[in-house]
Amino acid sequence: MAKKPVSNHSRKTSAQPRFHQSAREIQAFGTVTAMMPLQLDEPIRLEMTEQLNQLLADTITLRDLYKKSHWQVSGPTFYQLHLLFDKHYEEQNEIVDKIAERIQLLGGISIAMAHDVAELTRIERAPKGREEVPVQLSRLLDAHEVIITHCRELSERADKLGDAGTNDLVVTDVLRPGELQVWFLSEHLVEEPLADIAAEERTA
Repeated sequence: MAKKPVSNHSRKTSAQPRFHQSAREIQAFGTVTAMMPLQLDEPIRLEMTEQLNQLLADTITLRDLYKKSHWQVSGPTFYQLHLLFDKHYEEQNEIVDKIAERIQLLGGISIAMAHDVAELTRIERAPKGREEVPVQLSRLLDAHEVIITHCRELSERADKLGDAGTNDLVVTDVLRPGELQVWFLSEHLVEEPLADIAAEERTA
């Protein structure tokens, strides 16, 4: 006697959530899916996702450094920098999302967790405590320099490999906003009096 086919609806349903589930990964980090209809060979996508993950780790670190500076800034320029740091944080947060989505689009796996980011980033780790404003600004500028240097190298490499999408992302969405943020930060390190002109100007 032939067996009765099992219906997909024959399983008993329940409103009870199924907690503590686990399973093996469906894709390992550092790999790309095969046969993507992107007209980019697998070795190119592997190289680009590796480079983009490095850029992502550094950008996440810069983003979080802005939030740390936003919380801990002090002194006569507190209000202006408190707002500026948070504005830059939000802009970097958008950049993070764009880089991560580009990695996934290329068939890769984007780095995500804080401990993995800490292992990969090339940006110097900041102390837990509060630093003076000039040090905060210098630390942010140093982090930007790491990213901007990488952007220039990566955009050229992507262009050479024919990955126009990655080239456009790196230049338009990472490099140019970063250059603008560097300008805003740098102007706060110009030595100008806040409340009094220089003595030699008063006596002139």
